[in-house]
Amino acid sequence: MRVLLVGAGGVGTAVTRIAARRPFFDLMVVADYDPARAEAAVTAVGDDRFRAERVDAGDEAAVAALLARHGCDVLLNATDPRFVMPLFRAARKAGADYLDMAMSLSRPHPERPHEECGVKLGDEQFALAGEWEQTGALALVGMGVEPGLSDVFARYAADELFDEIEEIGIRDGANLTVDGYDFAPSFSIWTTIEECLNPPVVYERERGWFTTAPFSEPEVFDFPDGIGPVECVNVEHEEVLLVPRWVDARRVTFKYGLGREFIETLKTLHLLGLDRTAPVTVPGPDGPVAVSPRDVVAASLPDPATLGERMRGKTCAGTWVRGLKDGREREVYLYHVVDNQWSMAEYGCQAVVWQTALNPVVALELLATGAWSGSGVLGPEAFPARPFLDLLTEYGSPWGLREQ
Repeated sequence: MRVLLVGAGGVGTAVTRIAARRPFFDLMVVADYDPARAEAAVTAVGDDRFRAERVDAGDEAAVAALLARHGCDVLLNATDPRFVMPLFRAARKAGADYLDMAMSLSRPHPERPHEECGVKLGDEQFALAGEWEQTGALALVGMGVEPGLSDVFARYAADELFDEIEEIGIRDGANLTVDGYDFAPSFSIWTTIEECLNPPVVYERERGWFTTAPFSEPEVFDFPDGIGPVECVNVEHEEVLLVPRWVDARRVTFKYGLGREFIETLKTLHLLGLDRTAPVTVPGPDGPVAVSPRDVVAASLPDPATLGERMRGKTCAGTWVRGLKDGREREVYLYHVVDNQWSMAEYGCQAVVWQTALNPVVALELLATGAWSGSGVLGPEAFPARPFLDLLTEYGSPWGLREQ
């Protein structure tokens, strides 16, 4: 397998460090708009299977040419969601398979944003599914940790733990702190603003997909491995759009443990218009300059990938499921916990970006060995779960199951 990895930020760098320990690929080209970042990621692994290149993720022709020049079989997208569609189309143009960790962006309903869906996450990609299927190419979308591993858990629950599923709820929580910062997100603030301030989507079999208000339906969820109770709220996320396509459940939700202070900060950014992506014109030393308010916020905060040494605690991603097994009610939580102290010592990567990066590497190995195969635009639920979970454990990062 020959891989083009686009994006050498925190997650992309973690991908290289995880993949370097595995033998399933022959080449991984690490490409970034900033060639220094790509070079740094490659130099750090000290493995001649890796090469650094410069590419603009928004330039479809340049990405397709890079895929062709290196004879890459697959493109792994480790950029932010703005670049999903250019990279998705570039892979299709070059005849390569494609993986991402977040899907094409949504757009709220223009009149009823908190009741009805507008353009949903992934709609642009699924609209092109026929083209991928006709040529036998695969676009595996939403293959990070959430979405990604959480979806694998949903498929595992459906196949092996339940006869009927009433509800699947993705529940994400952590007890991470960052020394020296009052506000320092552990993941891309650009992506965090996007998913947290957009109307959350809920799925119900009788209604289909519908939306609600941001941060709605708060609940306290008790997370394992010493994390403990965390208040979780509805957030827009890909699992709600993916799981019902392949797993039969009456209701699907996603709730994120953000914390009251984090929620109030996001609300303030929205109130001030600092969550907007459209440029505004501001004075500059050489005349007016057009800048995106959200890009300014992101540039003003520390890079999450650099916070590992200051971070303490654990992060948990998981899937809560309730339903019937052998005529009896059952409720479980399938989960994956990463301790930041461990990920820093073992890989030099902070826990959240390492946990995100781990899962596409596992998926790439399954595709390389033929344990997973398919064509079209597919989510993680479209594949058997057991090979993924077994390989995850082989990577030295086991998962857990708790009866509720």
